Amino acid sequence: MSALPLLGVLVVVIGFVLRFNPVLVVVVAGLISGLLAGMSITELLGLIGESFVSNRALLLFLITLPAIGLLERAGLREHVHQWIFKMQKLTLAKMLTGYLAARQLLSMVGLTHVGGPVQTVRPLLAPMSEAAAEKSFGKLSEDDRQRLLAFDAATDNVGLFFGEDVFVAIGAVLLIQGFYAENGIVLEPLHIALWAIPTAIAAFIIHGFRIHLFQRDLKKRYTP
Repeated sequence: MSALPLLGVLVVVIGFVLRFNPVLVVVVAGLISGLLAGMSITELLGLIGESFVSNRALLLFLITLPAIGLLERAGLREHVHQWIFKMQKLTLAKMLTGYLAARQLLSMVGLTHVGGPVQTVRPLLAPMSEAAAEKSFGKLSEDDRQRLLAFDAATDNVGLFFGEDVFVAIGAVLLIQGFYAENGIVLEPLHIALWAIPTAIAAFIIHGFRIHLFQRDLKKRYTP
């Protein structure tokens, strides 16, 4: 077996280190590996096209990203920031906990692509959380601002990860079923999804508690 096709991995590493366009780097690396493996240009183009079409989520991402960019250019973040400042009773903990609940519930019914880092965290949740924090504690330091942004991303991830397993037709449930089947344990996808509910509830309680601890920490350090 020839090791030459592995040169594509080296191309990826060098391209990322030099900060070239990631899409271009990956495509070039794939072409190099394919050619070194003995594939023709026609076969490679067919394989790339088939992979692109089969990953429909990528098409959604390619459509969503430019739309979000245009909305941000039009002042989406600024308008959201001002809107949160007008809601006097909305605290940082209430807002993040509410988003966590919404993200989990939507993921439980299979709507996993409704939220996400591109669709909601960067353009909506981040400015909303910053406004909620500044409304209560004033201007945050850069370190605390980065911690807040990390909490935004973590809230989205926790809601998605522990919510999607409750949806019976999600890939993770089928993966769990396949793993147990290989080891002689027969489980129905519905049973796996039902037993994911206690885990989702526990995740909501634990992360919700962490959100409140984070808000309390900010209050101690920014309240005179």
